[in-house]
Amino acid sequence: MKQTINAKDIPLGVVGLGLMGCSITTCLLMANHPVVAVASLPTDLDHAPDRIREHLQSAYHEGLIHKQPEHYLSNLNITSDYKELADCRLVLECTIENLEIKKSVYAKIEDVVAKDALLTSNTSAIPISILQRETRHPERFFGLHWLEPSHTTRFLEIICGDLSSMEMGKYLYDLSHNWEKEPTLLLKDIRGFITNRLMYAMYREAFNLVENGYATVEDVDRACRNNAGYWMTLVGVFRWMDLTGVPAYHTVMKDLFPTLSNRTDVPKLIDDIVSAGGRGVANGKGFYDYEPEEAKLWEETFAEFTYEIRKLALKYPADVVKKRLREKKA
Repeated sequence: MKQTINAKDIPLGVVGLGLMGCSITTCLLMANHPVVAVASLPTDLDHAPDRIREHLQSAYHEGLIHKQPEHYLSNLNITSDYKELADCRLVLECTIENLEIKKSVYAKIEDVVAKDALLTSNTSAIPISILQRETRHPERFFGLHWLEPSHTTRFLEIICGDLSSMEMGKYLYDLSHNWEKEPTLLLKDIRGFITNRLMYAMYREAFNLVENGYATVEDVDRACRNNAGYWMTLVGVFRWMDLTGVPAYHTVMKDLFPTLSNRTDVPKLIDDIVSAGGRGVANGKGFYDYEPEEAKLWEETFAEFTYEIRKLALKYPADVVKKRLREKKA
């Protein structure tokens, strides 16, 4: 039986207020937690308040929350002082993917929080089993892998490291439902976790198709949108095979798997873009080129889309068929 969780009684901390740190903070505020948000960079103190307020305003406008932003902001303490984390029951680290920086951050957090407070990382690159060995109490350390924008998406991966307490992991799993997530619990640590391993296999094959002249960037994107993008909000890969006929996939795998890319180097296409300073929409230089107004409109369109796709996903939750079966039997 799941324990009753009263978010107002569970103060949480977020360390790192970049793009994702701000949306994670917003998500936790929307769930009615008191939040201490520590700016690990001085510039975060300038940008984070406005960014979080804008997220809350959009969430209010879209009906995700039913009180004005000020109600939620009254539970937020933005600071550069790690001592403010002292009462937090869970602290979420959202700093850059650098082991030495993360070690320094964990030391500052563990200097002030209780021994039984949970500590998590939003890393997507460093295995949790490596990170937790840099802490004083590795059993309380977990990965919490979010998807941007964290306050609208249903996605959350909870990753147990080799030394993580399974009981604490299940508590995180229960708690994350309070954040309006459909979480997954990764029982064994592996680099990239579930989603990144699946996605980067797709990225690798996408580069293979473009760099070897089989298709353009535009057509690869179009194929993704109109195939996997068409059904993945409803089902995952295994349910999709069940729905569309398992034997057909078995037949295709025998011929197709040997031809898929298994390269281990970084593709030249992305290497050239990054080497030239390209950052995508952020500076108008990526796999596509963007004029400033076009880049801004893409960002606005993506934000609009996240709310629309959320509505559709909520209409078809993971247990939609079980609910319909219960309704038929009632």
